[in-house]
This record gives sequence, C-alpha cells and structure tokens, in this order.
Amino acid sequence: MASVSVPSKITLQFLLLAMSLNLVFAGRVLQEQETMLFQYHKGPLLMGKITINLIWYGNFRPSQRAIVSDFITALSSPRSQVQPSVATWFSSTQKYYNLIKATNSVKLVAGSQILDEQYSLGKSLKMQQIEQLAAKGDQLNAINVVLTSSDVAVEGFCTSKCGTHGSLHSKSTVAKGSNNQKFAYIWVGNSETQCPGQCAWPFHQPLYGPQSPPLVAPNNDVGMDGMVINLASLLAGTVTNPFGNGYYQGPATAPLEAASACPGIYAKGAYPGYAGNLLVDSATGASYNANGVNSRKYLLPALYDPTSNSCSTLV
Repeated sequence: MASVSVPSKITLQFLLLAMSLNLVFAGRVLQEQETMLFQYHKGPLLMGKITINLIWYGNFRPSQRAIVSDFITALSSPRSQVQPSVATWFSSTQKYYNLIKATNSVKLVAGSQILDEQYSLGKSLKMQQIEQLAAKGDQLNAINVVLTSSDVAVEGFCTSKCGTHGSLHSKSTVAKGSNNQKFAYIWVGNSETQCPGQCAWPFHQPLYGPQSPPLVAPNNDVGMDGMVINLASLLAGTVTNPFGNGYYQGPATAPLEAASACPGIYAKGAYPGYAGNLLVDSATGASYNANGVNSRKYLLPALYDPTSNSCSTLV
C-alpha cells in the first residue's frame, strides 16, 4: 500500500538544513532522496479501459463533487482541449508502458458515484473501514476512490498520510476465474479543517518549513483543490504500480512512485517551499498548471519520467 504522506516537525527541521534533500508537500512527505532509478518489478500495470468510481463519504456539496468529477472526466478528454491540459498530464504515464513494450495502455473514464451522506460507519474510520467502503463500487476493471469529508477522521490522516492507494481481492462474480481477481482503490481525505498546512499546500501556508504566502486555489476551495492534488498523485501511482509490484523506486514498504518521486514540484523553477513558475488566472489570481473540462483549472504534481530519469512538469 502506497500513501501520500505528511512530514514530521523533526524531519522537516533536519532536512531543511541539507541541500541534497527535498522538501515534500505535494507528495506530502519529507525524506532523503538518493540517486535511484525507477525499477519495474515485473508486476502488471493497469491496462485498457479502467472505470473510476467515486464513493463520497460524509458531507460534500454538489459544487465540491463537481470539482473532482470534472477532473476525472478531463483525464480522458480529447488532447485538443486548451493546453496545458489534464489529459496531457496523464498521458505522460504512457512512457511507463512503452518501456515494457506493452501491447496496450490505459484509459481512465468516469464511472458511477455513490453517496454516503449519513456517515454509515461513523465519523472515525480505520483503514479496514476505508476498504469496506471501497468495496461498494463496481470491481471489474475499476479504481474505486473513497473521498472522506472534512469532518471525518481517518486512521493516520494528517499524522502520516493525506491519502493512500492499494488493492483488494474482488468479490465480483464476473472477475472470478479471470486473470484479474484484484481491484485497485484509493482513499483521499479533505484536509480543509484538519490539516490544510500539511495536505493542502500550496493553497495553505505549510505547518513547518519556508513560509511563503499560500497560492489562490483554482476552484476557490482549498480543501477540494488539495484533494485533487493528492488524488492525481495517487492515480498516477495506481496505474503504474497497482498491486505493489509495478514501477517504483526504494523499498516496497515505502515506495516512491510516478508522482511521489517528484515531491513539491509543480512547475519549472520549483524549490523547497516554492511550487514553481505556475500559470496565473488573470481574473481570479489563482495558480494552476492544467486546464480541464467546463473551463476548470487544476494544479497537478510533476510526474517522474522514467526515460530521462527526471521530473517532468506541464509548465
């Protein structure tokens, strides 16, 4: 299971002293970066048409749900949309497939949405309950995304992670007997009230480290725009390392994946505490690097380019 992690105070204070270390808020972790190359561990990548099902747990306004659902739709929108685009960002994952000479690639499409507005499992969840929620979505050729609202406490949320991805054995009768008896899932929490300085940077001042002014969120919602950053990071990690034996570097217990290997980088010129030279909406002052559907704009993390062994940004 791979997570989008949060930094500790001691780790932050120590690592900020060293030039060879990276401050991570986009990946939400601070850790030493060694010279490591991405390795393919012989496991399957997600291929073909993969449906993304959204499980909304708790209190989300329709306008908040639209921010995420529009992002999902934009992942597979025509490349002819206004550039730089969400679709162009996601297309960078194709390089991972090319390296192993895969006969197929992946296309993410919007699926069903499940609303659990009555907090059926309460407002304090263990990871086992997150998995229980993830299992509610369709499991065949799918990624089930559990999104918890700002008033829901999740085991490890804000203390060690902002979100995570993993896989579960499918209970689908269709999947039984097929080659794919697992399905991937993602969980991301809304950090607006619990830990925006850790999980919604750069739209909120960081809890520790360089105190640059926060950026204006492109959809005017710090919590939801922060969730999109984390969701994007985890989606890139899920398609290229869905079952823990795909592409990653470092130990399997704490892997650096397609996005988490590029901590805190959103545009060229990024450095610890600075997201990079982003685009700015002249009307709203919001910072972004990707255009989506319905005239939306998003901030998405850099992705590791396995062909050049470097972090690639849209701008």
